[in-house]
Amino acid sequence: MPVKQTKEATLKSREVKFTIPPLTLNKNYSVVLYALLLIAAFFLGSFTTKISYLEKNAKPVDTTAATLQQQQQPGAQPPAVKVELNTIKSIFNNQKVIKFGDANKKLLLVEIADPSCPFCQAASGKNSELNKQMGAQFTLVSDGGTYVSPVQEMRKLVEAGQASFAYIYQNGHGAGEMAMKSLYCANEQDKFWDAHDKLNTNDGYNLINNDVKNDKAASGKLSDFLANVVDSTTLKACLDSGKYDTYLADDQKLAASLGVNGTPGFFINTTNFAGAYNWNDMKSAVDVALK
Repeated sequence: MPVKQTKEATLKSREVKFTIPPLTLNKNYSVVLYALLLIAAFFLGSFTTKISYLEKNAKPVDTTAATLQQQQQPGAQPPAVKVELNTIKSIFNNQKVIKFGDANKKLLLVEIADPSCPFCQAASGKNSELNKQMGAQFTLVSDGGTYVSPVQEMRKLVEAGQASFAYIYQNGHGAGEMAMKSLYCANEQDKFWDAHDKLNTNDGYNLINNDVKNDKAASGKLSDFLANVVDSTTLKACLDSGKYDTYLADDQKLAASLGVNGTPGFFINTTNFAGAYNWNDMKSAVDVALK
């Protein structure tokens, strides 16, 4: 009588065993394999060294004014809206706008700006350090360059009685709200240009962008900074009152209606200059208007 196998024994008897013989390389194969390993190690080492070199010598992303100039100020950008002369004239009848002169001048000059904007600072002609950082294109004549500030030349024409000038706020850089409100307040004291010029110095630029920004609680810092050109007590009271808070939005709507969404933007009568142009490139439009 045959012995009855258990289930486990049956399965064990059906197992198939495989034995992998040891791999034996002859001498020639060993030499080839060794050579390949050496080559691989060499290339791996070279690759690692190259990566290390690149990481060590990699340049950080350039966010300087010069790079911004290349990216944001490529040249003339046609306005999205065709602006008529009557539209420009209406700016000088707007009681909320900072302006000098009236709509009856043959030459009407408009600047759309943001005090925190680096290119507005460059166009002001009062921040030579920033202009030089932007490169040769923006280095002022007074520093051995070729750049002539359009804002200062416009101011000369206004003071000579040849032109009218309007200054409109547009949020071009994001940190200029308090500085712009200080310009409204300074204008009450007939100190617009004094405050404008000081805010557009290198110290003013750093204060606006690093300390004050849009913080209403920083009115004291801003007033103290402008104390030698504007009555600081009156200025602080004006800023704290919030009387010009709504003017910012009104200015921005006006700028947008002119087709200006970036800063700075200029109009010489109806001719639009989108960017921090050299005055020498704008002067022909002035000459035509004054004929």
